[in-house]
Amino acid sequence: MTTRWGILATGAIATSFATDLALVPDNELVAVGSRRPDAATEFADRFGATRAHGSYEELAADPDVDVVYVATPHSRHLEDVRMCFEAGKAVLCEKALTLNARDSADLVAEARDRGLFFAEAMWMRTNPIIRRLTGLVADGAVGTVSQVRAELGFAAPTDNPRLWDPALGASALLDVGIYPLTFAHLLLGEPVDIAAGGVLSDQGIDVNGGAVLTYASGAVATIAWTQLAWGDNRASVAGDAGRIELPGRFHHPSELTVVHDDQPVTVSEAVTGRGYAHEIEEVAACLRDGRTESTLLPLDETVSIQRQMDDILSQLGVAER
Repeated sequence: MTTRWGILATGAIATSFATDLALVPDNELVAVGSRRPDAATEFADRFGATRAHGSYEELAADPDVDVVYVATPHSRHLEDVRMCFEAGKAVLCEKALTLNARDSADLVAEARDRGLFFAEAMWMRTNPIIRRLTGLVADGAVGTVSQVRAELGFAAPTDNPRLWDPALGASALLDVGIYPLTFAHLLLGEPVDIAAGGVLSDQGIDVNGGAVLTYASGAVATIAWTQLAWGDNRASVAGDAGRIELPGRFHHPSELTVVHDDQPVTVSEAVTGRGYAHEIEEVAACLRDGRTESTLLPLDETVSIQRQMDDILSQLGVAER
């Protein structure tokens, strides 16, 4: 069975996704949609799509598309995903799923009511090394976990509206902070308390921040995110029997290091392309099996993390959107 994909939007993330899609057997890009017909045609020609649609609505209605990858800015996700659902399409939507937990929960409920596959494109969750790490921790490789640390950031170009314009859902937390937050959730689950701090731009978006999360187990996670600076982008998980370290950029690693008694052992895994291929494989496997939700991209956890981001943004003083 070949899984037939449509890509909604033609920006940078859509380009990265299409590049990796070409590397995955039994998956095919059949259509692309853009609000600019010339952009759709150029994208289709570049990546071998059969059809180029000059609107998002035409893409969603394409009968030959099995699943739509929604690659628009955060601010459009609610509208664009609903449009795809109304057309009966399965959806993989770029993170963050929406601007707030209420809208994310509404989309999840609608997907379940309609019996349609739905997932957030948190590609980190499907990375082979991240999966190896969670397995090692679950098997007790570092003993009882008490500390998780992760930070991610970059110096964002000032001429990119998606990263700075509140109307487009700009937010360093939604764009990059979601990765360390998800990393902590993968290892420790739901926190019992979050204490956050950060800095807002002149337009009121968060651009630099951090948080300490505490858990019922007694564990603590410290996370940081920024679009103002180039950090080391590393992560680690530590327990009473050792620790595991991830190099920068930790959210799409190809290796990890297990340290016991100061003796490091490095473990590597093959990563296909830039790493988007693994979420593509997971979605295709779900569709082949008739599953409407993925265990690697669990919808309830997506909503939970969105609630945590709501809490953090509120503490930072970001206006509700």
